This record gives sequence, C-alpha cells and structure tokens, in this order.
Amino acid sequence: MNQSLSHRFFVIKVFVIVLSLLSSLHLLAQKNEDVDPMPIRLKAQILNLDDETPVPYAQVLNFRTHFSITADEKGRFVMDMLNVDSLSISSVGYMKTTVHIPPNYSEMNQLILYALPAKLTIPEIKVIGENKKVNMDGVKMGKQNKVDPELRGDAFSKKPPVVAALVHPASYMQYYLSKSEREKRETRKAIVSEKQWAILSQYYNRELVTGLTGLSDSAADVFMIYINTKGVLSHTSTEYDVRNAIKEQYKAYKEEGH
Repeated sequence: MNQSLSHRFFVIKVFVIVLSLLSSLHLLAQKNEDVDPMPIRLKAQILNLDDETPVPYAQVLNFRTHFSITADEKGRFVMDMLNVDSLSISSVGYMKTTVHIPPNYSEMNQLILYALPAKLTIPEIKVIGENKKVNMDGVKMGKQNKVDPELRGDAFSKKPPVVAALVHPASYMQYYLSKSEREKRETRKAIVSEKQWAILSQYYNRELVTGLTGLSDSAADVFMIYINTKGVLSHTSTEYDVRNAIKEQYKAYKEEGH
C-alpha cells in the first residue's frame, strides 16, 4: 500500500514538472512573438570564448537574408538586419555557432559574440615506407614574399615587446634607433594605406560629394581635403558611414564659414 502511494505521488510530481516546463516554453514563445521586427545596424565583435581574444576574419551569415560578411582583423563587423534575426558565425579552428540578437539591442553599443574553439585530438600515426626519389618537374614554386627586399625589416616587423630587449637586444635596439628601419616601416605603412584608400574610393569620391552637397568640382576637392584632415573615415568605413560623414562634416564646414 505504501509503495502504491509513493508511486502515485511520484507520478503527480513528474506531471507538475512537465506542466511547468510547457508553461515556461509557451510564455517564452509568446514573448518572442510579441517582439516587433525592427531594422537595426548591428555593431559587433567576435571573441574567443576561452581567452576573449578577437577572432579575425570570421564569416558571419544572416539566416533570413543569406547575406554574409567577413569580420576585420579584430573580429569586428557591421551589418544591417532585423532585431529578430539569427546569425551563423564560422571560422577556421572554431565550431560553427548560431547566435540570436537581443530584441532590445541598442545601436549605441557594441555587441560581443563568442566563438568556441574546436579542440580535436589527433591520434599518433606511424608511417613506414621506402625513401623514393621524387620527380619535381612541373611542381609550382612556393609563393614569394610580396614585400620588396629593400623594404623588408632587418629587425622586428612589428613593435617588439619589452621582453625582446633581453632575448634579442641587438634587434630590439635596431628597431628603435635605426633610421633605415624607421623609413622602411613608414614606407610599408604608406603602401598599405594607399591600397586601403583605393578600396574606400569606390564609394567616397567627388561625384558623391557634389551630389550630397551641391558643391562644384573644385569646391568639392577642397571640402574632401577638409574631411580627410578630420580622420572620420577609414578603410573599414561602409557606404552608409561615408554618406553620414559627408553630411555631418559639410554642416560643420559651413558653420566654420568656409
């Protein structure tokens, strides 16, 4: 009799738990349905879930529109979408992740998204075979370094950490004291900057400036120099950013009496 009573109480307890879960799911679904789809401009950064370092050049796909974009070297990207959309994040060495944008996301903030590193355990493989002569005729040579030899640094390519002064003192001192090293770095920086501005010029040009401001060609050239000195544009600026910058800077330009 006691066993029958205990069994009955157990069944009732399970039924109450299941009913509670179903009720929670219903409320959650109802809550999501009450969200009105609104267009937003998502500004986000993708970080490694393990150490919170940026995930460079990750691929971001909008499931609804099938539009994809590539994050920059710091894992940052900007995408026009709806506040109810879901995104897929994928990158070499990371597991494919699906994220849902919070319906109350504010465009004033940068949303942090996380990617989980893929950790694979590769068993040890022993290879036994004969050493045969390989015919290398027709095999393509490896890619050469595109940086001209005269522009390659003899010390560090990037700013060395302080610990390098102990490990490689000669190269460390050369990086900071050598005039030729500084000139090489400035030249390489100028080359990269020129390539980046070539990309930006596809939608930042005199034709767009004259169309938005009504300036003549010569006046537009002077105004573009004014914009460039402000540093409001970079190679990561989108067409949307360029148009807003032109309008805002032209307003300031006129207020300054130009």
